[in-house]
Amino acid sequence: MENTSFNISIFTENRIGILNRITIIFTRRHLNIESITASESELEGVYRYTIVVNTSLDQVKKVVGQIEKQVEVLKAFYHEDDEVVYQEIALYKVSTKSLQNGSSERILRAHNARILTIEEGFTIIEKTGRPDELKLLFNELQGYGILEYVKSGRVAISKPMKTLETYLKELEDE
Repeated sequence: MENTSFNISIFTENRIGILNRITIIFTRRHLNIESITASESELEGVYRYTIVVNTSLDQVKKVVGQIEKQVEVLKAFYHEDDEVVYQEIALYKVSTKSLQNGSSERILRAHNARILTIEEGFTIIEKTGRPDELKLLFNELQGYGILEYVKSGRVAISKPMKTLETYLKELEDE
């Protein structure tokens, strides 16, 4: 079977240890988590984990099934990349002195990046986009001497129109 990139969205109560129990499910199945992001959801008291894995359809179905067995998990979904809209954010710390020539402005405009702060010794640049776009800017900024680089996990919203509230209502009705 062919491996595919899957975006797993998990909606939970905000309880201590739930993330640990969820990640253990991936560990037991020898699945590497490519990206993980945690945040509040659109419903008060409900939290969302977005986990990206590269695996088979059969394996992701089994993992999502196991995740949904956790008491604090309200619902879990999986989607392929073309079924979600997603972004990541990267911050690049570059020497301020190296950016003082005119070409740095051209690079920032070409990549739709912005400067967050300028200090005497360094400048922080922000770029939001797909992983390949973040890497392209990273490669261009390497010539200026990247002092530090950090990238977030994936933030994704599914394209299907059924809302979390609808799923929770269906669970109550069962």
